[in-house]
Amino acid sequence: MSITPLAAALSVHRTDPLFRGRIGRDARSGHYAVPHRYRLHLSTACPDGLRLAVGHSLLELDTSCPVSLLPAVPDQPGGGHTALRPLYEASAHHHTGPALAPVLSDDWSGRIVSTHAPDILRDLDRFPHTGPTRLHPRGLQSVIEAVERMCADGVEGAAQRAGRAGAAPAERAAALDVLLDTLDRLERRLSGEEYLVDDRLTAADIELWVSLVQLDTVHRCHLDAAAVHRIAGHRALWAYARRLTAHPAFGRHLDLDGIARRHHGRCQGLEAAGAAVQILDWAGHAAKASDASRR
Repeated sequence: MSITPLAAALSVHRTDPLFRGRIGRDARSGHYAVPHRYRLHLSTACPDGLRLAVGHSLLELDTSCPVSLLPAVPDQPGGGHTALRPLYEASAHHHTGPALAPVLSDDWSGRIVSTHAPDILRDLDRFPHTGPTRLHPRGLQSVIEAVERMCADGVEGAAQRAGRAGAAPAERAAALDVLLDTLDRLERRLSGEEYLVDDRLTAADIELWVSLVQLDTVHRCHLDAAAVHRIAGHRALWAYARRLTAHPAFGRHLDLDGIARRHHGRCQGLEAAGAAVQILDWAGHAAKASDASRR
């Protein structure tokens, strides 16, 4: 099964980033990958923050690029964080908008490099690290980007539209069809496979895992029970999610309480019968990841 055809037909809906600097490979780039210069600011209750936390752990960058954790629920209007306000004001003159996370900052200048999570995740691969993992192996970038598009619209976007309060029944049904079709394709891809791309752990797995976390912990709450049972019927897909959750780099960052508080703090939808039909025991599998990390 090819991922690209479906993903190419789906559009990505992400907030345009205010800052989109990049980490280069040498000093001439201005921002270059040197240990102890940069810092990540994120909340693991936020999908993008969770993606970056997992990627950061897989690359073993704890000492070379430290992480500052932010509260699960932003403390400013518009989803901003007070802790990030000085960085925004230093980086954009008279900035009046919300100080949004995630942020990659430059400790040397006290300014923001990027607020665009996909770019930040790619640039973490540029930091020197001793582990064998590369999140974006050479030759697989286009496939990983296709997975990003698929997850953004075919999973998370479609699930949100399928559970949108006030939407016409036909609109909700069409969105559910898109969601189920996407899950069918992913199910076939993962049948008999441990990982999504090229039999190795990549950024594509981070993307899909976070989308499945959101699907079961957030979007499920606004779907009816019949829809949730159909979603849960993708056994290879949820077995894959269960395996990754038991991996220390994934499960130990899972803040289920924070995700729930963040969701309830900003959600305007109505709870549906699917809220009572949990697909995966995320807490139980994350506990296994915690145990593994202590060994």
